[in-house]
Amino acid sequence: MSAIAGLERLADWAGRTETAQDVVGASPVAILAALLDRDDAPPAPGDPLPPLAHWLYFLPVHRQSELGGDGHPRRGGFLPPVPLPRRMWAGSRIEFLRPIRVGEPVRRVSRIAAVTVKEGRSGPLVFVTVRHEVSGPGGLALTDEHDIVYRGAGGPAVAASVAAPTGEAWSREIHPDPVLLFRYSAATCNGHRIHYDQPYATAVEGYPGLVVHGPLVATLLVDLLRRNRPGVELASFSFRALRPLFDSAPFSVCGLPDEPARSARLWARDAEGAITMDATAAWRP
Repeated sequence: MSAIAGLERLADWAGRTETAQDVVGASPVAILAALLDRDDAPPAPGDPLPPLAHWLYFLPVHRQSELGGDGHPRRGGFLPPVPLPRRMWAGSRIEFLRPIRVGEPVRRVSRIAAVTVKEGRSGPLVFVTVRHEVSGPGGLALTDEHDIVYRGAGGPAVAASVAAPTGEAWSREIHPDPVLLFRYSAATCNGHRIHYDQPYATAVEGYPGLVVHGPLVATLLVDLLRRNRPGVELASFSFRALRPLFDSAPFSVCGLPDEPARSARLWARDAEGAITMDATAAWRP
């Protein structure tokens, strides 16, 4: 049996659902603002969540004995038991339908939308798409389609570089030191060791340093938009992670608005000039 054929049974996980409840506390919003080095007013009941702050809620609370060697929960519960060791948040497509406000009870329904197996240059790849629907007292507030990719330990840990766009109107340089990565891991209850355990990241997973979280880079891109267009109300945001970033060098978040379309292209560029994340944001009038 080929490696691909052995993985195709994972498609049976499509359609599985999971429901979680939470209350939108103020502390995670304040923690995120501090992490992003923003000088925001303290969040108060009724304030709308900043975009992408929904990732700070519905956090995993698995017991220590339920974690795998990489720091993630062992696979085979809600997510399929993919036997490939490397895991990456490959992208998301988010629609913002109505505000989520501090103090509100919220509910998230998650569904495995698809499980796809492909053959890559370094071996088999498994793509899992999870659709999250978050609702508050006023009904459905946002949808978030989240793509996860799994791959084997063989082959290079970093994809080939592609030159990033130039001519940005907005940019900000980010210095991703271990403290920043630790603080984001703590804020999102992310135990994945590639973000804080350098011996594990380099010796076991083959990376040149600690890996910057994909959702942190996406949050920094949206924060760049918020700094340059204060008060915008996002309607949608999507991103694709193309190449990892590490704590060993600074990177830049960049943006180029299309004002008539009320949208912007956003991207991250590493110290070598390669694009590492490509994103699009659109906002309401």
